[in-house]
Amino acid sequence: MIGTAGAFAAAALIAGAVSAPVANATPQKSGHGGHGGYGSHDREARGAALAAARAEKKGIDWKDCPADWGLASPIQCGWVTVPLDYAKPNGKQIKLAVDRVGSTGTKGERQGSLVYNPGGPGGSGMRFPTRVTTKNPLYAKTAKAYDYVGFDPRGVGHSAPISCVDPQEFVKAPKADPVPDTEADKRAQRKLAAEYADGCYERSGEMLPQMTTPNTARDLDVIRAALGEKKLNYLGVSYGTYLGAVYGTLFPGHVRRMVVDSVVNPAKDNIWYQANLNQDIAFEGRWKDWQDWVAANDATYHLGDTRAKVQQRWETLRAAAKKSPIGGVLGPAELISFFQSAPYYDSAWAPTAQVWSQYAAGDTQALIDAAAPDMSDKAGNASAENGNAVYTAVECADAKWPTSWQRWDRDNTKLHEQYPFMTWANAWMNLPCATWKTKQQTPLNVKTGKGLPSVLIVQSTRDAATPYEGAVELHKRFKGSRLITEKGAGSHGVTGLKNPCINDRVDTYLLTGKVDHKDVTCAPHATPTP
Repeated sequence: MIGTAGAFAAAALIAGAVSAPVANATPQKSGHGGHGGYGSHDREARGAALAAARAEKKGIDWKDCPADWGLASPIQCGWVTVPLDYAKPNGKQIKLAVDRVGSTGTKGERQGSLVYNPGGPGGSGMRFPTRVTTKNPLYAKTAKAYDYVGFDPRGVGHSAPISCVDPQEFVKAPKADPVPDTEADKRAQRKLAAEYADGCYERSGEMLPQMTTPNTARDLDVIRAALGEKKLNYLGVSYGTYLGAVYGTLFPGHVRRMVVDSVVNPAKDNIWYQANLNQDIAFEGRWKDWQDWVAANDATYHLGDTRAKVQQRWETLRAAAKKSPIGGVLGPAELISFFQSAPYYDSAWAPTAQVWSQYAAGDTQALIDAAAPDMSDKAGNASAENGNAVYTAVECADAKWPTSWQRWDRDNTKLHEQYPFMTWANAWMNLPCATWKTKQQTPLNVKTGKGLPSVLIVQSTRDAATPYEGAVELHKRFKGSRLITEKGAGSHGVTGLKNPCINDRVDTYLLTGKVDHKDVTCAPHATPTP
């Protein structure tokens, strides 16, 4: 799993997982870079160049955003048209929603647009300009230089949204416990996963083969052209780092500045099956970090003064909810979905512990309010279903997944023994890829191409969703890149947290293009307070 914790039903999101395309030894004909070689990739490269030229000519007709988008003036919205299939640039077109807020500095300070992707796959970047309108101090300096631009990637939100199942059905609770007790439990989950894959095909079949990270990277280049920018300034978090890595590989000469934060390992053999297994291990480690913090703050939460006691209390809660769902709606699946936000984000440490503490003291309602689906929130439920559909579609289309159930069963059974918090929940979330109905690509070989500038890579060592090795791997592949390591921290998405050692370097890079002479290790940001 990736992306926003809690946005997807009972699963770990791989904070930025998506697959990359494969390069072979044949030289690329096109300077725009296909996946390498001739054939369809060359056609896609030409299609992308054609779409970008059209978009540059047309520009974006900026207007006030639709009232129900929740993006008030001075944020403006518009549309960028892209081919559904870049190999057929004159075929079916889809519209991508984009938004922006203008730079706050003088004309002389302005350096263009900064485009953002928050991850997923399936996350919307449309809230990005609100970092300026809410006057978030972390972004004050760069907001003087850049228009902040967000977009809904293909399939997401307002951009030709896809769907796999009725949203109200998708959020309905309680769901089956992800941890199987019997072979019958596994068969039931396999059936659900296959039905989900079928639903994606029935509801969104035309879009599915084109829901790849390389296509989203091509879309990003068309957006760049529509903005009137010769080169792209980009900030990607989580899966957004994989999107950045693929963009940098396909369009190295089109990058001006690129910051990637909390990095998906772009190695071809990691995308996406292995990425999810690695995530299960990292989630367990961060779950333990949180338990240690809860235990250290036992005077506040009264959940146990050692990690072992906190874990015992979790197991007791889980078992009780399995036997009789809390409030009739919270079983183990819903609890995992709620509690996984703590290993994801430090900002969730105190709120999650507080709700659990209230429950332990007899206030059941606090936990139900926090963790149960709100069946009346139809827009929110549609958004959650859409996010999960895109997550699945991109990961399944990006790479070839194992089709042998024996392999899934063996790998996840073994992992679960040592890393039980997330393993089976994550497995079932990804299992639709084993019976996917449309073509699965080979991941791109992410590498340095001609004209790629220094890319700034930011990563914490204990990140659960995108383990640290991913940043090291991308750093090796992008020559001249710089790695900033936040040691001993593990919150997913580092650039949005207050840590001057990191914030100042990100600002300097975006404002001047300068990086340190060598890689930098920063002390962790402040630990959350109860």
